[in-house]
Amino acid sequence: MLSLLGFTTIAVFLVLIITKRLSVITALVLVPVIMGFLAGLGPKELGEMILAGIKQVAPTGILLMFAVLYFGTMLDVGLFDPIIAAIIRFVKGDPLKVILGTAVLTMIVHLDGDGTATFMIVMSAFLPIYKQLGINRLILTGIVALSVGPMHLVPWSGTSARAISTLKTDATQLFNPNIPAIVAGIGWVLFAAYWFGLKERKRLGIIDLDYVHQESLTDEQRQFRRPRLFWVNAALTVALITTLMKGWVPAPALFISAAIVALLINYPRLPDQQKVLRSHGNNIFMVSSMIFAAGVFSGILTGSKMIDAMATSVVSLIPQQHAAWLPTLTAITSMPASLLFTPDAYYFGVVPILSQTATQFGIDPLEIGRAALLGQMTVGFPVSPLTASTFLLVGLADVDLGDHQKFILKWAFGTTLVMTLVALLTGSIHL
Repeated sequence: MLSLLGFTTIAVFLVLIITKRLSVITALVLVPVIMGFLAGLGPKELGEMILAGIKQVAPTGILLMFAVLYFGTMLDVGLFDPIIAAIIRFVKGDPLKVILGTAVLTMIVHLDGDGTATFMIVMSAFLPIYKQLGINRLILTGIVALSVGPMHLVPWSGTSARAISTLKTDATQLFNPNIPAIVAGIGWVLFAAYWFGLKERKRLGIIDLDYVHQESLTDEQRQFRRPRLFWVNAALTVALITTLMKGWVPAPALFISAAIVALLINYPRLPDQQKVLRSHGNNIFMVSSMIFAAGVFSGILTGSKMIDAMATSVVSLIPQQHAAWLPTLTAITSMPASLLFTPDAYYFGVVPILSQTATQFGIDPLEIGRAALLGQMTVGFPVSPLTASTFLLVGLADVDLGDHQKFILKWAFGTTLVMTLVALLTGSIHL
C-alpha cells in the first residue's frame, strides 16, 4: 500500500509540473501532504515530518541563497570584465579563436552556476562578433550549451543543490569525487570548440575585427562596476573556491561570510547594498523557496516510509547480478533524461527511488547522485525544452530550438559519456 501511494505521489507530482497545472513549489508541498492524509497520517505526524525535512535541507537552502548573492555581486562589480576584454582582444577576427574564446569565457562566467546570467553575458559579448564575422550562430549556441554543462556541476548550481538536498549530504562529498570527470568534460568541450573552429576558419578565413566590450555595457551595469577592487575580489573568490573544495569551513557558513564581506568591500554605502540585494532578490527567493518546499516533499516521503517501500519494490525487479550497473546506467541515461524530466521531477522524484534502491543492494547512494549529475540538467539543461534558459539561449541568437538540438545533441551526449568513463576510472562511481 505504501509503495503504491509513493509511486502515485511521484506520478501525480510529475504530471502536475510537466503539464504546468501547478508550480513546482506548490506541487512539492500539496501532493505529499494530500497523499500523507490518504496514508492515514494525522496533522501532527505530517507536521513533524515536514519540519524534519526542512531541517535536512536548511543548510542547502542557505548555501544556495548566499552563493547566488556572492557570484551575482562578482558579476555586478565586473570581476570577469578584464577576462572578457582579454579574450575579445585575443581572438582578433579568427573564427577558431573566437569559438575557443566563447567556450573559455562561458566556463569562467558560469562559475556562478546561473544559466540565465551566463547566457546573457556571453551572448551579449560574442553575438555581435559572430554576426560581424559571419560565423554560424548554431555554433555559438552549441558551444555555449556545451561549455556550461561540466561547469553546472558546481555545488551551488540549482541542479547540484537539488541533488545535495535529496541525498541529505554536503557539497564536498558529492562534488569533489566528480572533479576529474568535470576536467575531462571541459577537455571534451574544448576539443569540440577546436573542431568547429577549424571548420569555420576554413570556410571564412581570418577577418579584421573592431569591437570593444566596455561600450556594450548599459548605464546601470557601469554604475555597479568596481574596477579598482578587481584584485581584491579575485583574491576573495580564489580563497572562497579553495576553502570550499578543501572543506575547511562548512559551505553554508562559508558563503554567508563571503557574500557579506563582498557586499561590504564593494558597496559600503547602504543604498548601494540595497540595490544589489533587490537586483538579485527574485533569483534568491525562487531557488531557496524551492529547496525548502523540497524539504516538505522528501520529509513526508521519508518519514512515512514511502521511499523505503518503493525501493523495496524496485529491488524485487532488478536481478542481483545486474545491480552493480545501477550507477553506470544512471550516468549514461542522465543526459537524455533531461529531455523527459525537469530537474525537480528527476531529483525529487526519480533520484530518491534510485538511491534507496542502491542502498538496498549495498551501493553507496551518493554514487547515484554523482552519476545523475553527469548529465541530467547539467550537460542536458541547455538542450532541454523543459528549462526556460534554453529558450533564452536560442532566442538571443535567433535560432530554432530544433536546429539547436539537432546540431549539438550528439556532442552533449559525448560530454556525458566522457565524464562517465572518467568517473568510472577514478572511482566516483563504480561498475
